[in-house]
Amino acid sequence: MQEYANVRSTAGIRSEEIDAGLRAHMNKVYGTMSVGMLITFAAAWAISSLAVTTQPSLAAAQMPNGILLTDLGALIYGSPLRWVIMLAPLAFVFGFSAMINRMSAATAQLVFYAFAAVMGLSISSIFLMFTGYSIIQIFLITAIAFAGLSIWGYTTKKDISGWGSFLIMGVIGLIVAMVVNIFMQSEVMMYAISMIGVLIFAGLTAYDTQNIKNTYLQMAFAGDQEWLGKAAIMGALNLYLDFINMFMFLLQLLGNRQ
Repeated sequence: MQEYANVRSTAGIRSEEIDAGLRAHMNKVYGTMSVGMLITFAAAWAISSLAVTTQPSLAAAQMPNGILLTDLGALIYGSPLRWVIMLAPLAFVFGFSAMINRMSAATAQLVFYAFAAVMGLSISSIFLMFTGYSIIQIFLITAIAFAGLSIWGYTTKKDISGWGSFLIMGVIGLIVAMVVNIFMQSEVMMYAISMIGVLIFAGLTAYDTQNIKNTYLQMAFAGDQEWLGKAAIMGALNLYLDFINMFMFLLQLLGNRQ
């Protein structure tokens, strides 16, 4: 962590100020991410609750596992709209990343929360496919793993910046494999994708944490609070995506289906 040593030892900026600023920055990152996670799971639960019914007279469709869907559920999960909902978070991320430099920090934070709600809509079907106990159990496993990986990424003296290009290539490969498996419907391939996905996003959790820390330290001289505010939101977005993807892949591997 040469950047950390350089910044802390530079005249004119006391190490205590750097340490306090870094702690505040990381608290902002984790706090924003946590609110986004809360919005996502609240939205997913609320939408899934509105999408199902126990009364056959009100059912518009039925899932293969026997769950009855309302008109809203049939629209979200049984019509071509489901492909739009599935791809909406990806389009949101690309658009957000491209436009964040034109936004204020406050606007960027609101857009991030809107994205978290859209993600909740996109993953809401997990409440119809997996048991509630299983979802909670996998969420706790993911949270423990994420915390350990993020702490390691923050505290390690090893420079892991070289992981970035390798991990991003892995993500691209995962996306291609997942698209292919939509048509193949291979259980073995899905299992392999999930295993590799957990490993890739575990690595990204540590990498992104260290990158957030290094970005703050590199910008410590500038004192541009608007830029640092947006950097915290982008950091929160990256860690949020790491958590969500690791959770979803673990759920595919270990979750108990309805």
